[in-house]
Amino acid sequence: MTEKKKDEILYDHNHDGIDRRGFLKCMAWAGTGTLCVIQGGVLKSFALDRNSDPGGAAAKGELSFVQLSDSHMGFNKPANTDVAATFQAAIDKVNGLATPPEFLLHTGDISHLSKPEEFDAVDQMLKNTGKKTFFVPGEHDMLNDDGKQFMERYGKGSKGSGWYSFDKKGVHFVGLVNVMNLKAGGLGSLGHEQIEWLEDDVKHLKSSTPIVVFAHIPLWSVYPEWGWGTEDSAQALAYLKKFGSVTVLNGHIHQIMQKVEGNVTFHTAASTAFPQPEPGKAPSPGPMKVPAEQLRSYLGVTNVNYVQGQHALAVVDSKLG
Repeated sequence: MTEKKKDEILYDHNHDGIDRRGFLKCMAWAGTGTLCVIQGGVLKSFALDRNSDPGGAAAKGELSFVQLSDSHMGFNKPANTDVAATFQAAIDKVNGLATPPEFLLHTGDISHLSKPEEFDAVDQMLKNTGKKTFFVPGEHDMLNDDGKQFMERYGKGSKGSGWYSFDKKGVHFVGLVNVMNLKAGGLGSLGHEQIEWLEDDVKHLKSSTPIVVFAHIPLWSVYPEWGWGTEDSAQALAYLKKFGSVTVLNGHIHQIMQKVEGNVTFHTAASTAFPQPEPGKAPSPGPMKVPAEQLRSYLGVTNVNYVQGQHALAVVDSKLG
């Protein structure tokens, strides 16, 4: 990787809506979070504060897991000079959940500079949850060695550059890697081999099987001008059209955004390290400094619950403060 490309990687980087089933867009910025769940065949969204759960939808879930993203351990610029403290706050939030999660997903940028001590710090803190964590890499986890260290730590048993799948309580999970061959402007890319693997991985599943796909860079075009999208995601998603419920979880953009279209709910998570600007509202992406007393309101975790028989997973975002 060239020094120029490393520099680009290091530094470039509520409204409720209910519509007929088949299309809903919901954008939730650094607010209190959003829960989305099917009720009576209609997908509904609820604005939440951290003490509420409309209708107890989350508590009725038969499978609960938590998404963490963009911990950027090692980052120490003015946007957040103590990312270890805010990551610990996220761990405390996980450990304080009324319904303990089955496991954790980390959707990349575990580290900031791919240093062993950065990975070590995150691993040690995650041990305090007592839960297994499934990882996919972010571009910051690929610096210097093209992901060799990431694969040694987290990629055992995976395919290619780290993609894999597993099943939990009737839900099929697919971890994808879209940071290995970044395109012009930083757009993610899955590549032919991984997409063909995905086709083979899901073709034997019944259409009623809920699917959860997780990757670092969004699998929908959030803002291509900043590289916030994946150039070949449409090819991959085409293989998921037969399924009644597909949830796609991503990180990378350090803010909550959601788009529900057809059978697919796209959801990006807040970072545990620092916020980034809203698309187009700054000259470029990158760490966004906010008043210290407001920082934790921009950071958070995502709790996802599956209710058997429903056509969508309930997704609840929780802020660190």
